[in-house]
Amino acid sequence: MILRDRVEAGQKLAQKLMAYRDVQAVVYALPRGGVVVGAQIASALQKPLDLVIARKVGHPHEPEFGIAAVTENGYLVKNGRVVATVDPGWFAEEVERQRNEAKRRRELYLADRKPIPAEGQVAILVDDGIATGLTVEAAVVELKERRPKKIVLAVPVLPRDTARRLAAEVDELVALSIPEPFLGAISAYYLDFAQTSDEEVVQILREVNRQNG
Repeated sequence: MILRDRVEAGQKLAQKLMAYRDVQAVVYALPRGGVVVGAQIASALQKPLDLVIARKVGHPHEPEFGIAAVTENGYLVKNGRVVATVDPGWFAEEVERQRNEAKRRRELYLADRKPIPAEGQVAILVDDGIATGLTVEAAVVELKERRPKKIVLAVPVLPRDTARRLAAEVDELVALSIPEPFLGAISAYYLDFAQTSDEEVVQILREVNRQNG
């Protein structure tokens, strides 16, 4: 399955999530691309849109290779086998640096707006696709600490092994495609996978929450 863009991905996911339109729910997106997808879901379900910000910690010699992920509130998920091979001091510093960057992004995207409470709500966690799943896994850990009634992970595409692992961590996994074999990059499943800018994220959050409260 090839998607036109993130907007179409969100629209298609929203169709699969309509059962949550009449329940108390909040859509939590992972910026930046996940916000475009999440906005379509939040608008269709008439739910508020918030963020869970998780940052990848890349390998010191290969930054694109994620070895851990940390959220703005310090929840950490790591590939223990690989992390054991890197300098512990460097790792601790990099985790803190990425956590501070996550905090900075919340302030940038949402200014002084407080996070929307998840307790007792259905938390719908959204991204524009998943490869290894470390950042999403960190986001799930943080959401669990907020005590939602249920966590639904909604993504357009992810590999089968990642889907199997993440499905065990959430109450429900909703995906448009779980290909086997996986093509190696999320962008391979989109015709348009242009980077989402910080300015777009700010505008989308403002517009969606003005409509949906």
